[in-house]
Amino acid sequence: MFLPQVFLPVLMVIAGYVAGYILEKVILAAILRLARNSKWQGDEIIAGGFRGIVLLWGVLCGVYGAILTVSLTPAVHNLLLKILQITIILSVTFVLMRVAVGFINYYAEKAKGVLPSTTLFVNVTKLIILIIGLLVALQTIGISITPILTALGVGGLAVALALQDTLANLFSGIHIIISKQIRPGDYIKLETGQEGFVTDINWRNTTIRALANNTFVIPNTKMASSIVTNYSFPEEEMAVLSQVGVDYASDLDRVERVTIDVARQVMKEVPGGVPEFEPLVRYHTFADSSIDFTVILRVKEFVYQYPVKHEFVKRLHKRYAEEGIKIPFPIRTVYMRGPEPGDAGGGS
Repeated sequence: MFLPQVFLPVLMVIAGYVAGYILEKVILAAILRLARNSKWQGDEIIAGGFRGIVLLWGVLCGVYGAILTVSLTPAVHNLLLKILQITIILSVTFVLMRVAVGFINYYAEKAKGVLPSTTLFVNVTKLIILIIGLLVALQTIGISITPILTALGVGGLAVALALQDTLANLFSGIHIIISKQIRPGDYIKLETGQEGFVTDINWRNTTIRALANNTFVIPNTKMASSIVTNYSFPEEEMAVLSQVGVDYASDLDRVERVTIDVARQVMKEVPGGVPEFEPLVRYHTFADSSIDFTVILRVKEFVYQYPVKHEFVKRLHKRYAEEGIKIPFPIRTVYMRGPEPGDAGGGS
């Protein structure tokens, strides 16, 4: 009598596992293959959210069938059903979290900065969906959530007062992201001197990686109130200014032609230069020993200015030597005046 009672529930669980395995490994896998070939990546995100969950649902269906075939006391029967309901709701919550995070990352990449893919957005999204899922689970098993919401409201006020700095950083981080003036990947410089690439904006800090591979961790409130130079906004291409001086005896028209010719070669041949950009020369100062001018180049992003200026200086120095154009040393002429007649000691 015992064996038939045990055999049927076990058979139901095994059947649920087999059904879930087939759905997971065959049907869902086929759907994922079709989704990868579709033009809209959202199909793959939605289908991928069910990976691993379909098998769980198959097992849960088998467990539900097993519960119905076993003689249990009403209390145990209701307890098992509530556990089953909570598990199903939490698994659905997990699927929604996966799908939501997938869409955040997808649209962030597609919009190129309109919706930055940051830890802050991902974590806030997960937290909101998890809280909703827990509240639905509690309501489903008969626990009223009205007192919980009331307690959360009162407790939230107390927590807000206790965590003013933390919440200030949180909302400052949200403001930084929504304003889209500072985005992950941008090269920025703060008024306090720190500069580098923005690697992440989370719920408390903004992380900046310097060119020396050091990391600055800056509270979001300081970022929001600081004067920031963003070298990647509104676009990554930027002008590079190089200062040069030539001898007063130089033919300035010839100097300009030679300098622009070198600058064009650098723009076309050095990685990071903008080949289609036309370099400019602008004379601006009669200095003590030279006529000074600025050469305007253009690079694809901030870090390329260093190799471009390096190569430009080398090539320009070599070309000036070939053309006989002098870059003068700083000099100053001093006139010595002898003693005038009548000065003390002048007649001795």
